[in-house]
Amino acid sequence: MSQKDIHAVTGAFGYSGKYITSKLLEMGKTVITLTNSPNRPNPFGERVKAFAFNFDNPSRLAASLAGVKVLYNTYWVRFNHQDFTHAKAVENSRILFEAAARAGVERVVHISITNPDINSPLEYFRGKAQVEQALEQTGVSHAIIRLAVLFGGEDILVNNIAWTLRTFPLFGIFGDGSYRLEPIYVDDLAEIAVAQGQGRDNVTLDAVGPESFSYRELVEAIAGIIGRKRPIIQLPVWAAEAASRMIGYFVNDVLVTPEEIEGLMNGLLYTGAAPMGNTRLTNWARDNADALGRKYASELARRLNREESYERL
Repeated sequence: MSQKDIHAVTGAFGYSGKYITSKLLEMGKTVITLTNSPNRPNPFGERVKAFAFNFDNPSRLAASLAGVKVLYNTYWVRFNHQDFTHAKAVENSRILFEAAARAGVERVVHISITNPDINSPLEYFRGKAQVEQALEQTGVSHAIIRLAVLFGGEDILVNNIAWTLRTFPLFGIFGDGSYRLEPIYVDDLAEIAVAQGQGRDNVTLDAVGPESFSYRELVEAIAGIIGRKRPIIQLPVWAAEAASRMIGYFVNDVLVTPEEIEGLMNGLLYTGAAPMGNTRLTNWARDNADALGRKYASELARRLNREESYERL
């Protein structure tokens, strides 16, 4: 093994990080992971050694990155909670990137969101822009991969749309549902990330899939595929938020946040970029129609229970 022959992936026991790790191992790379969940089952066994993030000890964090050639970063939080916040995620990301620079990491591949904006009133999109800025300021070679909606075996959004269609006699959408999104398959994202790990130019890419939907079209497509066509009703934002909070109360989760609704309705999950992924969501959904939406997928449960694997469809 050369001095710089290790690839580090944040969250290899989670969702997108697991697929990136699998690709790297298939290529014969030596992989380690940085994680907040060292007690979560390791699907890779002895092939992947886990290190705690140690955000509160940057020197130890940098030491865990010794010998790392490429860092693939998937770390983020979806919403604010008493145990985690966007602001803390921004601060931790900055600590991570500075530790990588100190350790001599040659390349960082960072997973971001479409249309981040340092001046956005939406903390999620503003925070994502702040994280990108922190990475750029390190001077480390980097690729920033911006995605909108991710789907795959451990999916939350698409699965929970299907769950709602299976559970309730009608489906409420925010406004007229004309706002668009471009989902990408998690395995396609992993291929893009690993390919970018081989380069050294600083690049920013919109990673979108081959299908574009309005939100209404997405719901209608999933409903048809799982055989649960429901009346779709347009709701004012306040009513949609109230309904989401009520459902979230019963499933003990945050179903959707007001910021996510506003970002979606403002077109922030759409770019119109040429597709980088090849897998069509509709084809994937047909292949998984029997399992899709049979169980509710809880983001909060994944965050709070760090000793169980993410459940697949």
